[in-house]
Amino acid sequence: MFTGLVEEVGRVESFVRSAAGARISVRAGFAEEVAIGDSVSVNGCCLTAVSNSGGVLAFDLLEESLRLTNLGGLANGAAVNLERALAAGARMGGHFVQGHVDATVKVLSAKAQGADLRLDFELPAAFRGYLAYKGSVALNGVSLTVAEAGEGSFAVWIIPHTATATNLGVLKAGDVVNLECDMLAKYVERILASRPGGG
Repeated sequence: MFTGLVEEVGRVESFVRSAAGARISVRAGFAEEVAIGDSVSVNGCCLTAVSNSGGVLAFDLLEESLRLTNLGGLANGAAVNLERALAAGARMGGHFVQGHVDATVKVLSAKAQGADLRLDFELPAAFRGYLAYKGSVALNGVSLTVAEAGEGSFAVWIIPHTATATNLGVLKAGDVVNLECDMLAKYVERILASRPGGG
């Protein structure tokens, strides 16, 4: 479980595909504090550290992770948002983020207004019911508030701190980000569908 409050921006050292699967290696400032087996959110995708050497963490990727996230398309040197799993008793500043990416979505536009940045994204039909005005959403692992939710798109605003402390500040039209919808909406949908006459 994560909060969507990014601890640092790491850099992709390598992405390797082989007959055994795929592995991504990321340089992280907090690497010394990560044990093998720990969970780390990488661009919003919950991954398990399988190697830790010289400040570089390595993670094996499932085919499902490659299909649903932007991790497989990242070049060496690409910036990735990093967050360690939520510790018991820690402050909850964002919202409950599982690190289970639902889909990737394209940036439609990135427009500065004063010091702030408005980001518009495509919204696939399958996920329209999960986003609501003033509701929570995670993009590349960053906890954000939905500013607008339309039929085929949605928008968020980010402050200067978020723009510089995450990889969202350099997004441009056509870029792809990882989307995780608020898990509460998913549970509500499931509960309603399980009732007689539901679904």
